[in-house]
Amino acid sequence: MSAATRAKKTALVVARTLVALVAVTTLAFSGYFWTALRLVQQNTNTTQILEVLENIPNSPPAEDGALDILLVGSDSRTDAQGRPLPADVLRKLRTEGTDTVNTDTIIVMRIPRNGGKASAISIPRDTYVPIPGFREDKINSAYGAVKYLTAERLQAEGVSDQQERERKSDEAGRKALVQVVQDLTGMRIDHYAEINLYGFYLLTEVIGGVRVCLKAGTSDPNSGANFRAGEQVISGGDALSFVRQRNMPGGDLGRIQRQQVFMSQAMKQLLSAGTFTDPGRMNGLLDAISKSVVIDEKLDLATLATQAQGLASGNVEFATIPVTNIDARNERGQSVVTVDRDAVKAWVAQQIGETPKPAPSSTSTSPAKFGAGKLLSLDGFPAVAAAAQQDVPCID
Repeated sequence: MSAATRAKKTALVVARTLVALVAVTTLAFSGYFWTALRLVQQNTNTTQILEVLENIPNSPPAEDGALDILLVGSDSRTDAQGRPLPADVLRKLRTEGTDTVNTDTIIVMRIPRNGGKASAISIPRDTYVPIPGFREDKINSAYGAVKYLTAERLQAEGVSDQQERERKSDEAGRKALVQVVQDLTGMRIDHYAEINLYGFYLLTEVIGGVRVCLKAGTSDPNSGANFRAGEQVISGGDALSFVRQRNMPGGDLGRIQRQQVFMSQAMKQLLSAGTFTDPGRMNGLLDAISKSVVIDEKLDLATLATQAQGLASGNVEFATIPVTNIDARNERGQSVVTVDRDAVKAWVAQQIGETPKPAPSSTSTSPAKFGAGKLLSLDGFPAVAAAAQQDVPCID
């Protein structure tokens, strides 16, 4: 056998060995990941919200070719079990202890069942809409207002246990919010996922902070946002201040852009930071989830992860509903965001491929859409890990 032949065979054996090692490592990692994901599922609090929505009149059709998941970020001062947060935790969150609950982040994530491109539609928190059982008000007050009214009614009916009142009034608040979102967008909500301020705080700590980049320095005494220009890593209370800052260009729409970019980068880092293979980080993740995350009982995280990794495009495109005025005033003197509800429905239908794009209204602003540089990658660990190493897009 010639030296060249022996070298060729040796190289072939080495190559096969490397392929085998990669395959074994991948399988082992995948097995650990799915085991970890099942642990996450077991530690997540559930709500029966979708069961009570079945009887809502005029709901859109349930089978519309996609899974529509309502993602909610609330500023609840209780944990996921309805227990009030301690004073020291509230100080970390840089928020006051009140009974008011607002939903500062409202996003509908749409995942086509045929594996097509997913999208995430944001709704400004100050959008002025009719709230069933209450009045016309900001959409972020739907949850809190109905929750408060329900809690008052339950107490008057003799329900003395505070945690029971919290749980039942939370269900009513969630139902009102889902109904408002359905009425506004024309989309049928299939699943519900909610995280409170405390969970947001804990999750950013678990992944070691989130890389962000600002075009200019900023300061807001109300939210505590005080950041220099350029790239930086933020977590905990700073991360909360970053996404809750109010005195910024574009008002509510500018805040949504910041939240979308932050969420995109946080997701990349969560999936690429070894969270699911590091026991310490995994324990931190499970602790954060048990204290702060609520999903509907039919939302299977393993199934969702499988669908997410199998998306043909590997990206989720963020977009924001069109509005008519970002600085309007209601009859009570509150600053609100106004919309043409028919135009919103038509725009959403066009976004999800149901109808041709309608002619733009002369009074409507263009919906805020963000390009490929600000897409949320969901195409599996290798691409996410690579994306996390890329430069973070600088924002206002």
